[in-house]
Amino acid sequence: MAAEFAKKKIFSETILDSLGEAMYITEADSFKVIFCSQAFLKEYALKMEEVIGRPCFYMNQCEDSPCPPDSERCPSLSALRSGQPSVSLLVVPDASGREIYLECTTIPVPDEKGRIAWLIRVERNITERKQAEAKLKETNRELLRSNAFLRNLIRSSVDAVIAADMKGRILIFTNMATRITGYTEREALHDLNIRDLYPGDGAREIMRRLRSEGHGGRGKLTSDDVELLCKDGARVPIRLSAAIVYEDGAEVATVGFFYDLREKRRMEKELDKTRMQFLQAEKLASIGKLAAGVAHQLNNPLGGITLFGHLLLEEHELEPKVRSDIQRILDDAERCRETVKELLQFARQTDNVTRSCNVNETLLRTIFLLESQPLFHNITIVKELDDSLPGIMADVHQLSQAFTNVILNAADAMEGSGRLTLKTYLHPSAPRIVVEISDTGPGIPEEIMPAIFDPFFTTKEEGRGTGLGLSVAFGIIENHNGKTYASNRPEGGATFTFELPIFRAPKTGNRA
Repeated sequence: MAAEFAKKKIFSETILDSLGEAMYITEADSFKVIFCSQAFLKEYALKMEEVIGRPCFYMNQCEDSPCPPDSERCPSLSALRSGQPSVSLLVVPDASGREIYLECTTIPVPDEKGRIAWLIRVERNITERKQAEAKLKETNRELLRSNAFLRNLIRSSVDAVIAADMKGRILIFTNMATRITGYTEREALHDLNIRDLYPGDGAREIMRRLRSEGHGGRGKLTSDDVELLCKDGARVPIRLSAAIVYEDGAEVATVGFFYDLREKRRMEKELDKTRMQFLQAEKLASIGKLAAGVAHQLNNPLGGITLFGHLLLEEHELEPKVRSDIQRILDDAERCRETVKELLQFARQTDNVTRSCNVNETLLRTIFLLESQPLFHNITIVKELDDSLPGIMADVHQLSQAFTNVILNAADAMEGSGRLTLKTYLHPSAPRIVVEISDTGPGIPEEIMPAIFDPFFTTKEEGRGTGLGLSVAFGIIENHNGKTYASNRPEGGATFTFELPIFRAPKTGNRA
């Protein structure tokens, strides 16, 4: 009987050895090893006599005492408690002291009475797999870090970045794209097609250019000005640089960088306005020089006319009618001299010299130069000037130019026929002088009222106005710390109102 058992035991051990697995069998009550496979001995460089009879806790962890009965980590105890195979992961040192990972499967084996008598422990060295998994995790972390860096790089772009697959589904939609179009990133990624961002057949045209050779090379599009369609239906001018993304030679996506041109266009417009203002200033300077030259040329003959007229009156006995005619010549000559004087003052080249001046005098000098022009022959000029007004600090020539621009604008509005009213008075509740220039023209349409002081804004036909007159007047008054208003009169016509601060001389202290 003993020989038969021994044969069965040898046969069983031979079968187990042939599996090639690192395994051993322990008694369930003492946890001592009664069988150990050759694969296990080889794995840990052990000899059979060093293993048989040893407790299992010594085999892998080299402990001198068994695991506590309530241990959750011991695979043998787990299998005994549950009566089911138990799988656990152990980290133990190998013969060289290097940590290895073991996947341990402990199988409880009952005897003929059904009691668990033995425990089969199968160990698999999964160190290489764990190292590969760790390496893969690190690679994935590197990829995640790299992807996060690229995402942050794209998101921080000052241009809007939009990428889409070949079906038009949007893959990337940056914050700047949201600012330009009004679509949120979620709306763009889930509900929007790239074709929806271009008016008409714009998307198809861009793909045609991308696939051609004439716009930066095949698959590229450099600095192409297009329009982008926003969520609210507005069209935004865009400078687009785009490219096709290829994979194994096939088109898989497109990516575009969108530069918002609105601010650039606005700045260009402002620059054009400034350039035109400079040109207009140069033109006015040239006219001033011409006026100065003409005035000097007129002064000589006017001086001769005046001189000889006085000689005729003083040295000859003339009939009263003749003396009256000569006196009229002298009066007209004097009037011409006054006009020439005003032209010379207009033509003076000054560097914005401010001084104390009288608003009424400046206004009267301005209208004196204008009222003799043909445009004013059928215009009645009404002057309602307060003679008690205090002085103001101003550049007289600039102030005269502001009044001139508004008066000419009023005369044009009345088409040379009507009533022009010039009125000055002291502001009732502020230390300011008020100048009102009113006409009896058609008035200002309410829809254009907010824009009348904008440079180059004009309702006149091409060639009849530059649109700079009112804007220049507005700028001059503003530079004098004043205010400008425009309104329509209830009885018809328009009124332009200037408010200019009163000049207050600095107080001087008393000397003892």
